[in-house]
Amino acid sequence: MAEGAGRGEGAGAGPAGDHRPYRAGARAALPFALATFVLGISFGVLARSLGWGVVAPIVFSVIAFSGSAQFAVAAVLGAGGGAVAATLAAVLLNARFGPMGVAVAPYLKGGPLRRALEGQAVVDASWALASRGGGRFDREFMIGAALPQLAAWVVGTAAGVLGGDLIGDPEKLGLDVVFPAFFLALLASELRGGRMAVGVALVAAVLALVLLPFVPPGVPVIAACATALLGLRTAR
Repeated sequence: MAEGAGRGEGAGAGPAGDHRPYRAGARAALPFALATFVLGISFGVLARSLGWGVVAPIVFSVIAFSGSAQFAVAAVLGAGGGAVAATLAAVLLNARFGPMGVAVAPYLKGGPLRRALEGQAVVDASWALASRGGGRFDREFMIGAALPQLAAWVVGTAAGVLGGDLIGDPEKLGLDVVFPAFFLALLASELRGGRMAVGVALVAAVLALVLLPFVPPGVPVIAACATALLGLRTAR
């Protein structure tokens, strides 16, 4: 998309009815979908161990579609915390999607309901994969990239819930390292954007580390995301 294109047009979007950008996004997201599937298994095992039953974890994954928030809820409830504390932890961790949503909002289409539905495609990997530099995003590519991840997350959760007794402790299989490795892969792809991207990443990381000992969980993530958003606006 040209720099001066109007709102609602995805960067690199094809003609109306052209499904190639969606398919391209889905293909690009397959490696991340595999990681998401493994994470889903880990969450399913954890949820089953906490006595959530079979149906509730799967429904939770369909509705929430947020690994970090769902693990946070499980951790708080598993430690004896209440529903309010669990909800607050999830909101704080998911608050990073606020700056991400602001960045991609000009490229979504339709009225409020349709834009809200399309906004559900704003997950970490799809958002990063759809970035075209300079604060521009490919809407169709992002939606296509989100779909296999949603499927992988829900199926992985179901596999973890149903096969939890066979899998046992997720940490024994190394499933606990998948989440940080997933975000490191996203970061590596973004750092190819040049010195500006590296500088923004360093500032965001330092800010998060400085805040970490002094503020509630999730706040450092919000601060880092806000820093990245400001970097995107500067680049534009």
